Amino acid sequence: MNFAPKRPPKQTAHDWMDYLRESDGLGGILAKTEDLAKLKSTLGLALAKLDLEHLNSKIEAGWRSGSQNELFLLVGSASIASRLQQVLPSLINELSKLGLICSAIKVRVKPPTGSWEVKPGPGIAKRDKPKGLNAVAKKSWEDLLGKLPVDSSLRKAVERLLQNKPKG
Repeated sequence: MNFAPKRPPKQTAHDWMDYLRESDGLGGILAKTEDLAKLKSTLGLALAKLDLEHLNSKIEAGWRSGSQNELFLLVGSASIASRLQQVLPSLINELSKLGLICSAIKVRVKPPTGSWEVKPGPGIAKRDKPKGLNAVAKKSWEDLLGKLPVDSSLRKAVERLLQNKPKG
């Protein structure tokens, strides 16, 4: 049994980067990703010149949709947003020195994620029935009752309160 030698394949495997660079589809994603990486790097350099490089890891940067001249910064806390708002003119100036033309910067705080859950503390899930007025509260209501006129509707309400609450 002799087999004929295999013919070389007509198509050869392409490097995965070739597919990413093609213009139909993934090429746009790669270009946008590279642009965002350059933007993040340039932003880091500008923040470093303003002695704010420690904030670089806490900022997500991107261009505002529809505008290449308006930068959008998404931060994790209001304190970071406030600090960035204070230095926006200087930041725009530093970015332009680094070759990044930007007419405005919008800073927004990221909405919180739903990754944490609030659970009731111990004893809160099983609440005891109210036990009524404590001794101090009962004495205060009784003192008020003694000061109210006999025909007062407020007096009648306080009397009902004292009758309905179990003694504690």
